[in-house]
Parts: sequence; C-alpha cells; structure tokens
Amino acid sequence: MTDPRRRLPAVDALLAEPEVAALAVTGPRGLVVRAVRETIEAARANGGSAPPEGWSAAIRARVQRLAAPSLGPVINATGVVLHTNLGRAPLAAPALAALARVGLGYANLEYDLSRGTRGSRHGLCRDLLVELTGAEDAVVLNNAAGAVLVALSALARGGEAIVSRGELVEIGGAFRIPDIMARSGATLVEVGTTNRTHLKDYEGALTPASKLLLKVHQSNFQVTGFTAQVPAQEIATVGHARGVASLYDLGSGLLIDLAPWGLTGEPTVPQALASGMDAVAFSGDKLLGGPQAGILLGTRAAIEACRNDPLARAVRADKLTLAALEATLVLYREPERARREIPVLRMLTEDVAQIRQRAEALHKGVGTDADVVEGESEVGGGSFPGAQLKTWLVRVNPRPLTADTLVARLRASDPPVVARIGDDRVLLDPRTIFPDQVETVARAVRSALDG
Repeated sequence: MTDPRRRLPAVDALLAEPEVAALAVTGPRGLVVRAVRETIEAARANGGSAPPEGWSAAIRARVQRLAAPSLGPVINATGVVLHTNLGRAPLAAPALAALARVGLGYANLEYDLSRGTRGSRHGLCRDLLVELTGAEDAVVLNNAAGAVLVALSALARGGEAIVSRGELVEIGGAFRIPDIMARSGATLVEVGTTNRTHLKDYEGALTPASKLLLKVHQSNFQVTGFTAQVPAQEIATVGHARGVASLYDLGSGLLIDLAPWGLTGEPTVPQALASGMDAVAFSGDKLLGGPQAGILLGTRAAIEACRNDPLARAVRADKLTLAALEATLVLYREPERARREIPVLRMLTEDVAQIRQRAEALHKGVGTDADVVEGESEVGGGSFPGAQLKTWLVRVNPRPLTADTLVARLRASDPPVVARIGDDRVLLDPRTIFPDQVETVARAVRSALDG
C-alpha cells in the first residue's frame, strides 16, 4: 500500500491556496510559511490524515496561535499567593507606572546627571535600601541565586565555605546550594547533621583555609522533632572573632513583620541584619512584593567586594527591574500604605470577611452548580512553609464534566483562569482573584460548563 504521508501537499501548493495566500499578503509571510510547514508536519505525525477542518482553516488557526504572545496574563484562582509558576509577586500600581515611565524612552541608568559623566546603576536603589533596613550598603542583582553566587565568589572564592548539612537546600528549578557554591569557586565544608547542628560544629571546622560561614534560611521546608539550628547571631560572632566573613541567605525578603496576621517564623530583613552577619541575600519578587531581583545588604566592606566581583556584571539588574523595585521600596516608607498597595501584602493580610464577600459574589455569578465553603490558602514561593491561611472557596461541581476537563477549559479561556481540584470538585480561591476579576472568572466558569 502507498503510505498516505506521501500524498501530503507541498508547502508551495498550500501557499497557493487562495485563503492561505491572502494570509501571506496581510500577515508576515515568514509566519504563514512556518504555520504551513507545522500544519503539514502535524498531519504527517497523524499518519498522513488531512486536518478535519480543512487545510486552510488549520493553517489559519495555527497562524493565530503563533502570532499570539507566548507570555500573557492569567487569573490566579489557586489561592497560592506567591505562585512561582504564575510569576510570583504581582506588582503594585506605582511599580507598573515606573516601568512605563522608564521603558518608554531613555533613562539615566548609568549616567550621572549632575556631573554629566558615566554613573553606576548600583547606586539607584542603594540609598533607599539603606534607609529602610539600616544596612551600611546595598547592591541589587537580577535574582536571589545570582546574589548568593556573587557573594560566595566575592567572599569565599579560593577558600572554604562552611554550612550546616541541614541547610544544603534545593530551591526552585532544581538549583541546589552545593551547586551554586561549586560555581562560585568556594569549597563546600559541611558540618553537623541533617536535623541537628551546633555552634561547636562550625568552630571545629574552621581552618586557615576558611573564608566564609554560610547560613541558609529553611524557607521552603520544615524539619520538626529532634532538631537544632545555630542562630545567625552566634554564627556571626564566631566569624568576627576568627576573621571569617559570614553570609545569610534569607530567601524571601520580608521587610515588615506579619505576626499580627498570624504569619510567624519568617525572619525579617532588619532582624537578619541585626544578627551581625556581614551580608544578607534575598529575593525581590517574594514577600517583598516587587520585581524579580536579588538584593544584597550588609557591611560596606562585604557589599563593596560583591559589587566589584566580575560576576556582578553578569547578573546585574536592568533598568526595568531597578525602576519597579525602587517604586515598590518607596511604599515601605509608610508600612500601612505598603500593606494596602503591594498586592502580596494585601492578599496575605486581607480580612477573611472580605474574602467571603468576594466568594459570595463569585458564587452568585457562577450559578447553582457551586457552593461556598471554608478552606485554606497558601503563601507559596518558598515562604512561611506549612502556614495555612483561612479563606472561603467557591466549590464548583463539574458534572457532567470531570474536574480535570473543567480546569483545562478554564485554562483555555481568555484570559486563562488557573484553578485547583479538591475531592473531584474545582476550587476557586478569591484570595488571589482580584476584585475586578470576579465577573471574568464567573463568566469563564459558566462558559466552560456550557461548552
């Protein structure tokens, strides 16, 4: 028998079809050619069968998919506030305005306006960070892993970096502290055990080759039971006494205490600095509520060494990051304003009664195939591990669909709605659904159930 794949049309033949030719005239021809080739390849992978909707329609649909932005907004209905897969922290309105203001034209990124000479981007957020935290110096890089890498390179390259075995963590994307240390040029020295490390373990590991004592906050997991950790202050004291630098990988970057809202156990940046560690590293897009960034704070000597390290240029922050970060940090001058206007802080501290009101409104929009039940949200983003936030959920009965089918249809809506499943029901958590998104989510659910 003749292989049906041999009868597939050629690219040129499909490009000559009237509807496809019209697409090539009105749109980028290269895009249409790509769509034609991919449509043929899809048919070939399907055993040589022509698209059921016809070649022209299939090509038109593929052109539309290829032309659409690959990165776009979604509605987070999962209740995970810092959802790494969904971009972590939404930005505050002033940060968005700063992005537009700086991105629309040129900016004084590395230009000293007062002198008319070359400047440094490293000074743009420095003074504000020093003001807010009390640190002697600060530098902003493009993410927290980059900040830790630079600090290790600047403070421990060619020597030994001592860290507790219980703090050799893996962060998102399978990046591990030992791998980062190896890339920095420092030699890893493990002390203690997985569950218990004592001050004498650090002291006993110090040798003339020792350059750094590293503490890593266990921000994305908990170890309970028979455990012991050495406080950062004690590690810093040993380092100072022995002339060895110290680095605290804090992780989330909490600037204000959230204990009044029931969130405890996460050290704040000021607390970390007060421990006396030479340098503290944390993220900009987690509990801080800003853009992706890696922030290093600490003593003048430590931060200057980090700023001058060759790796600092490789992971430097761009103008958009610095603009959004500065606008976010300005809000922290008034903590209550920061709590109201920074979306992450607002969601974490929102009154449960307000969440219930939003749940009731969403339930009314969805209809009778749903009910409102108590539930729990998560902080996410490797912050406050194990913490559960009381919330109210809209629980949708997917029948006659399955829960998997309904959440897939919600993801395919415009804009996509990302929900979760519990006990074969689709759960929508209003904590992470902005007030102006409630009707959009309700409409998406109704459409998905009817479709």
